Amino acid sequence: MHLFELIQEDQIKIDLEATTKWEAIEELIDVLVRTHELRITDRGEVLDAILARERSLSTGLEHGLAVPHGTVGCVPDLIGSLGVSRKGIPFESADGQPARIIALLVIPKGAYPRHVRTLAGIARLASNKELRDRVVAAKTPADILDTFYALESADGSPPR
Repeated sequence: MHLFELIQEDQIKIDLEATTKWEAIEELIDVLVRTHELRITDRGEVLDAILARERSLSTGLEHGLAVPHGTVGCVPDLIGSLGVSRKGIPFESADGQPARIIALLVIPKGAYPRHVRTLAGIARLASNKELRDRVVAAKTPADILDTFYALESADGSPPR
């Protein structure tokens, strides 16, 4: 699954209010609840799974990107949300830089191998400074989706 297929406009929050990674995770889970991707009754399970994963090993990558994620039994398919913090949020990243792009993923138990393509798209975003800068500078969620499409259409994806 491509990033532009996984995350819709209403699942993107530009200008996150969070100042800590824990607040950012909760804010992005709440985006999934608000958009009805996640039932409110499943919020606790998702939060617990992602926080447990984050406590075991930070999901802060390099170049201002973080990918908090967790595996749960309450969702039938991969869901996600994306947040942008222009100031950056400390995420215990590998390079010590604050996260400016945070992609939160909720993965169904037993489905991790099926979502390698999504993770590959995130890895390509992490390695491309121009695209990262475009995401951080985006004024609208549609601008971010256009950036994702540009990133992933290079691999032969059909136009959206």
